[in-house]
Amino acid sequence: MIQVLFLCLGNICRSPMAEAVFRHHVKEKGLQDKFMIDSAGTASWHEGKLPHEGTRAILEQYNISYAGMNARQVKQSDGKTFDYIVSMDDQNIKDLKQLLKGNYESKLVKLTDFLTDNKEENVPDPYYTGDFDYTYELVNEGTKNLLDYILTEYHIH
Repeated sequence: MIQVLFLCLGNICRSPMAEAVFRHHVKEKGLQDKFMIDSAGTASWHEGKLPHEGTRAILEQYNISYAGMNARQVKQSDGKTFDYIVSMDDQNIKDLKQLLKGNYESKLVKLTDFLTDNKEENVPDPYYTGDFDYTYELVNEGTKNLLDYILTEYHIH
């Protein structure tokens, strides 16, 4: 089982969007049995809440399920559980390292590392920008390329 955790600040906009879109790409390839996919936030403000209405709307627009998704804060054990922790920005990585106190085995990457033309250093937070379409565009491209990267790394064809 390849375990992938998407990470943002509050776990209601970017990381649940990435979780849902990545799940969708995995399902399209028929590889659901090879992955465990989740998302979390570095902060606990929205714990237990559904994804933001803007995230839900964009996922519905593209017919991507977010069923069963509720916000949660990253836990100490996540650093050992997940093979990849995919953050939405530099601050998420910095906060995560503080929360885990250096006690992790996961490969820490940014979703923007998987964009083809490096148009963004970080995935902009639509909670503040209001631009869920642009965030979706980045998330969709990044998660597709991340999946290809993981499949190559694990020799899955």
